[in-house]
Amino acid sequence: MSAPAPVPTNRNSATPLVSQIGHDIEARIRSGALRRGARLPSIRRMARECGVSTLTIANTYLRLSGAGLVESRGTRGYFVTGPARSTPMIQRSIDSMWLLQHAYEEEAPVIKAGCGWLPPEMLFTSATRRALAALPAERMAAMLEYGNPYGHAGLRHDIRQMLGQRDIECEESNIILTHGASQALELAVRCLSTRGDMVLVEDPGYCNLYPALQALGLRIASIPRNPDGPCPAQLERMVRRHRPRLFITTSILHNPTGTCSTADNMRAVLKIARQHDLTVIEDDIFLDLAPVGQQTLSQLGGLERVVHIGSFSKTIGPGLRVGYVACAADTAQRILRQKMASNLTTAPLNEEIVHAIVSSGLYRPHLAHLRESLTRAQARVCARLEQAGMQLYFHPAGGMFAWARFGREHDVRALAERACQHDIMLAPGHLFRPGEQPSQWFRFNVAHADDERLFTFIQNIAAGTD
Repeated sequence: MSAPAPVPTNRNSATPLVSQIGHDIEARIRSGALRRGARLPSIRRMARECGVSTLTIANTYLRLSGAGLVESRGTRGYFVTGPARSTPMIQRSIDSMWLLQHAYEEEAPVIKAGCGWLPPEMLFTSATRRALAALPAERMAAMLEYGNPYGHAGLRHDIRQMLGQRDIECEESNIILTHGASQALELAVRCLSTRGDMVLVEDPGYCNLYPALQALGLRIASIPRNPDGPCPAQLERMVRRHRPRLFITTSILHNPTGTCSTADNMRAVLKIARQHDLTVIEDDIFLDLAPVGQQTLSQLGGLERVVHIGSFSKTIGPGLRVGYVACAADTAQRILRQKMASNLTTAPLNEEIVHAIVSSGLYRPHLAHLRESLTRAQARVCARLEQAGMQLYFHPAGGMFAWARFGREHDVRALAERACQHDIMLAPGHLFRPGEQPSQWFRFNVAHADDERLFTFIQNIAAGTD
């Protein structure tokens, strides 16, 4: 390893720490002091030697990688690839790839105000440990083999009952378990579209969806997301103009705005879908965080026209990676074949754990407690955001997310980078737009954002003192 000496940093300088460290390493690469093939120190070691957070070093290495000066080789670390001729340092580090690659790191003690998952204290770890401890040895051996392509039979029965309690009727054979909701979404899209098709999405919406659709060779057109749901008038216009096969929407506790579609809005969407032979994929992974009485497209329209996607990642733990898709019988068979062709089966052990939790009688009280905790966090964080000088798009009744902006316009990429220097992870609004178009909005996860350091930072930005 050719380790550069610790980079001297100046926290009083107007130049961000990421730029200070990046320019120093770039100079060493261009001068030959760091030669092609040299391995840079690990993110953790470099952060310790420079006296900065690991997130600062992660962003520095990402910039250098984008400039063609270093490359990531997975678990082996970052290596010098040599100076890229006429290639300037990338002047932004907050983009969709940053969110995808670095938001999940646990090394830095950052305030993950913009992340999309629950904090450790809200995960159902006690029930997970109990389920593992209760698993007999002979049952454990079976769980390490390939499972049923449909997924765990007991868990599919549980899901059918849970959906039935929300008046979403389906057979167990119409429920396919998946490796998280992301795989459920990809399988449904693969089976219901072909390369070159137009797919309608919400703007703003789920940030990981857009690159996934593009990777499948699909074209994207967007529908504005209003406080009451996707705009029906624009949906009608885009359907007539593009004749799309699919529309992907979130009815309940929309990511990132925290809104829920109203019954009138959903009826309008379903009417358009029926008139124009449009299939709607309802990506409702936050359904269990909403009140039981909250209506869904699947409830109002059934599963002939709607594909319902759910997950246990947001209520038990994201590491279990257990999701599901519920849909019409012919669509379920197509999804099953696609699942077997790409992954054979999903993880029986994870599904057994989730089944044990859901069927134990502990899951419903856990959900009630989780909903109550998030509702209280929503009230506190939204009030503090407004007190600190931000404007809310909507006052959510629960769930994880709040969507807010400052009263005057800012360079949001620079602002998000500045927040990194304070060990705060923000999620600027352009990440949640199909083409990363400019946005002054920010997504806040209320379960992570109730921190005085965050509100002080926001208040200083709003007052122009930071």
